[in-house]
Amino acid sequence: MKKFRVGILGATGMVGQRYVDLLKNHSWFEIVLVAASERSAGKTYKSAVDSKWKMEDPIPEKVGNLVVENVCNIDKIAKNVDFVFSAIGLNKEETKLLEEQYAKADIPVISNNSAHRWTPDVPMVIPEINLSHFQIIETQKKRLGTSKGFIAVKPNCSIQSYTPILAAWKKFKPTEVNVCTYQSVSGAGKTLEDWKEMQGNVIPFIEGEEEKSEREPLRILGEYIDNEIKPRADMQLSCQCIRVPVLYGHTAAVSIKFDETVSEQELIESLNDYEVDPMVLDLPSSPKKFITYFEENDRPQVLRDVNIEKGMGISVGRLREDSIFDYKFVALSHNTIRGAAGGAILSAEALAKMGYLG
Repeated sequence: MKKFRVGILGATGMVGQRYVDLLKNHSWFEIVLVAASERSAGKTYKSAVDSKWKMEDPIPEKVGNLVVENVCNIDKIAKNVDFVFSAIGLNKEETKLLEEQYAKADIPVISNNSAHRWTPDVPMVIPEINLSHFQIIETQKKRLGTSKGFIAVKPNCSIQSYTPILAAWKKFKPTEVNVCTYQSVSGAGKTLEDWKEMQGNVIPFIEGEEEKSEREPLRILGEYIDNEIKPRADMQLSCQCIRVPVLYGHTAAVSIKFDETVSEQELIESLNDYEVDPMVLDLPSSPKKFITYFEENDRPQVLRDVNIEKGMGISVGRLREDSIFDYKFVALSHNTIRGAAGGAILSAEALAKMGYLG
């Protein structure tokens, strides 16, 4: 199989670095181009990143020697790639415009950014949950006037730990969900060394995060009907989002109320038996087990469980009855792998398998 030629927009940031790290030995995708702001353009990737490299493994030599392109040089980039991953650090309106310009240049864009998450014909997908939403791409291409170019987005990193649980329990009709997420510093593109204020501290505010956490699961759990993605209307979420002194991993403490009567054992069985589309299971980045339930009272833990299934699995535990809601639980996901670059790579693999990338 000939590898797809991949470009990374915003390659010098933390999510861009995670793409570089995860794709270094990918069997389908090859990084042929890295792009960033005008400040980094013209330098080799290695010199542009320099001391800012945050990954454990060193910069892959081949990528390190690539010359960084200006992310705004769309025509040149479009001639050299089959599709791009977008992790650009512009404001929302600038991001929205730039990604659409790439799509109109007939380049598929798989984005980590929030700018297009509520554009009606842009799919926001976790492949194990709402693969069918990719069908709306055909509607989007008609609007853009493209033969191949489109935008697909992955959802916010903070919802990755609990939205899969809601998907597994969809048949029991959850109606009210109260969530508190405890989010790592890498979600802000930083390390504990970078962010001295976070050492030994907790900050009870992350700008824009609570709105995303309350709205995005409703779209992911919605239905694709008549060329439209209809968000779920029979469930309400209330979220608080807190920054904690952890490098990787977003933890969620969740209380949930159901419309159906359901036992604790039935809920656990639904997690253990959650069925993923066989096509997704065969993708290179797919975890063998999407959701892992722990019986131990002290799991999941960041240090022990954040890298489960190479960071692509979801961990959940402490399921028990709640005195106000019906049940409560704790869940965990890796925010820069499953929640960011890894989740987007899995979406790209699904799009390639479905024929959307050519």
